[in-house]
Amino acid sequence: MYALLLRLMFLLPPERIHHLAFAAMRLATATPGVRALLARATAPADPILATRAFGVDFPAPLGLAAGFDKDAEGVNAWGPLGFGFAEIGTVTAHAQPGNPAPRLFRLQADRALINRMGFNNHGAAAAAERLRRRRTGGVPIGANIGKTKLVPADAAAADYATSARLLGPLADFVVVNVSSPNTPGLRDLQAVASLRPLLRAVLDSVEVPVLVKIAPDLSDDDIDAVADLAVELGLAGIVATNTTIRRDGLATPAAEVEAMGAGGLSGPPVADRALEVLRRLYARVGDRLVLISVGGIETADQAFERILAGATLLQGYTGFIYGGPGWTRRIHRGLAQRLRARGFTSLTEAVGAEHTHGLEQSA
Repeated sequence: MYALLLRLMFLLPPERIHHLAFAAMRLATATPGVRALLARATAPADPILATRAFGVDFPAPLGLAAGFDKDAEGVNAWGPLGFGFAEIGTVTAHAQPGNPAPRLFRLQADRALINRMGFNNHGAAAAAERLRRRRTGGVPIGANIGKTKLVPADAAAADYATSARLLGPLADFVVVNVSSPNTPGLRDLQAVASLRPLLRAVLDSVEVPVLVKIAPDLSDDDIDAVADLAVELGLAGIVATNTTIRRDGLATPAAEVEAMGAGGLSGPPVADRALEVLRRLYARVGDRLVLISVGGIETADQAFERILAGATLLQGYTGFIYGGPGWTRRIHRGLAQRLRARGFTSLTEAVGAEHTHGLEQSA
């Protein structure tokens, strides 16, 4: 049924259908009877999936990645739609329109997306006002913050700190995004010399856990350097990874991809690198940091593989687009089945098991 609906939705421009679908989700989950039905059908309730990370209780490990709910408009929708948590944003200190449209593209043959949205959002103050109105008892919400485009690099720390002060008290955790390819110069902030004062400014501005989100295109040495810095500064964790600027190995014809232009590629094409980065991070830091794995997760097998490789939590966006409203339920049910089949009594026991016990997903 969803496959037919997806074909119909794909007749409309990607950004247009995003706004329509998102509005429908908010309307459905704001209607008490519909909200209750959705929650019974999709919300994870299996206790084996529950976990506690950086002092926050998560009912299940799969969350919504940043980029879908840029302005915290759907903070009350994500629990009833089956997510264990959600990350709003990316939010900047000042409102900005983002890049000119078209800026979102589908690669249907790859079940992937390319976006160059450019942190379009209404600003941190507007997002904070929406967070104040979120329902109590909902799933945890993280605030993903980025640099305002017009702010120079030497003022980035203060810009991030402004967003952190506005959003931190209203969120369960804050994610510092220095890895989007769509804001000029942003990825340069991943260099440790630039990243240290920026992260310190955010840590000094909030009391909630702080994580950093990194790109899959970092070299292995740079991944190690960021991991070491995160441990040194006492960060809660790392989100790995953002979208990639690479275009190799795609099924979509090269001419079509080239016509789409610049932007970050998400979905299955980034899955292998996201897993590589996760494994490298866990080997480097073990359980000293919480690792949130994102990038190309479509199936329960892939989700379980990420848990065994060291992820405490998972995120998806493109998989949700292509997988539909039953995607979160399939992932969580499949994870619960695989945990019990392998003899685990909790999700926490399985985190990093391939490193500590030599276990692999296919073993």
